[in-house]
Amino acid sequence: MTNDTRSSARQTLWRGLKFYAVGGVGIGVQLAALVVFRSVAHLDYRAATVLAVEIAVIHNFIWHENVTWADREALRSSHWLTRFIKFNVTNGLFSIVGNLVLMQVLVGSLSMNYLVANILTIALCSVANFLVSDRFVFQG
Repeated sequence: MTNDTRSSARQTLWRGLKFYAVGGVGIGVQLAALVVFRSVAHLDYRAATVLAVEIAVIHNFIWHENVTWADREALRSSHWLTRFIKFNVTNGLFSIVGNLVLMQVLVGSLSMNYLVANILTIALCSVANFLVSDRFVFQG
């Protein structure tokens, strides 16, 4: 293995750790929003899930832009907006669709607690979200 390959592997590992740290906080944001929308506002679990996921997506984008992929700076302010749109369309849409489908199965069909089901759906969507972010949204 060459030094460049090792360096690239270390950088990907480090970036992955930052991604999952931000995502971990994002899970808290998403779960808190889900509780508010479901238990306080009494929204249907599907509508509450969509809103909670979108709030977490916005939260995560801000942190990924400034921490996870800070070394891949936006060249101009419109580039930041392009990244935000790409992140929202890829990670956001994938997370919302993935969450809705899996929540329907886990909560609607299997009667699992909505918070436990949401944690499982987040875990299942996270690997794909990292790969799409690294190779498409924040491409170097």
